[in-house]
Amino acid sequence: MIRLEDIQQQITESVAFALREDIGEGDITAQLIPSQEQAQARVITRDNAVICGIAWVNAVFKQVDESVQLTWHVKDGDRVTPNQLLVEMTGSARSLLTAERSALNYLQTLSGTATACHHYSEIVKSTSVKLLDTRKTIPGLRLAQKYAVTFGGCFNHRIGLYDAYLIKENHIAACGGIQNTITTARQNHPSKPVEIEVESKNELQQALDAGADIIMLDNFSLEDMREAVLQTKNQTKGAVKLEASGGINEKTLLPIAQTGVDFISIGALTKDCKATDLSMRFF
Repeated sequence: MIRLEDIQQQITESVAFALREDIGEGDITAQLIPSQEQAQARVITRDNAVICGIAWVNAVFKQVDESVQLTWHVKDGDRVTPNQLLVEMTGSARSLLTAERSALNYLQTLSGTATACHHYSEIVKSTSVKLLDTRKTIPGLRLAQKYAVTFGGCFNHRIGLYDAYLIKENHIAACGGIQNTITTARQNHPSKPVEIEVESKNELQQALDAGADIIMLDNFSLEDMREAVLQTKNQTKGAVKLEASGGINEKTLLPIAQTGVDFISIGALTKDCKATDLSMRFF
């Protein structure tokens, strides 16, 4: 699980890049306003949403102008309704306008991610399954989006290519089969969890025999998933976990969860989410 205290440096670096991208040599439009002009502004949401991204907004204003004062009326994870006040800001009019777009970009994107995750988690709340994100994230915002996922009631899969194995069809073919692939993985990094993708009941048995920690059932039918759950529980007493993946959508999600698999990974949690509609206005 991504914790805010663990990614503060990444937030700082991400925001610095976003501001360089947006401001460049200077905000020429904001410079039309007298430098001493002070203003107050409010941000509201126009959507039902789960809020996430406050730390990124704070970082934007800190880097643009530390003297700007922000008063938040929500916190990460809060569910909001249209026209609800999120934050009030007081400070230099120039600074408020210069920071506006970058700040709202983070807030709308991460709130959109959290909102999408909440939607999916509500569908399976009657089951014990855990919904997992994937590496299908916006480049440069992986840790931010994975942080947002948890506020929507979903869970983090591996962060990248370095912290856990996810052995897929092409890895297996290149390594010479399931047994050899898992054996090599254990030798190379004994402490890393080993997950392997299988496409048939025969491959499932090979993965069980080879000692995988997690087995991903790729495009299994519902009946085959139910059989895989029983087979795995009988053989490993719950030590090996099963993850469903492949072509999962809102219609198929609940039936898959009801098969008894431990996890379902869904790329849509981070790649298909709609940004939350936000508005900032001076008052």
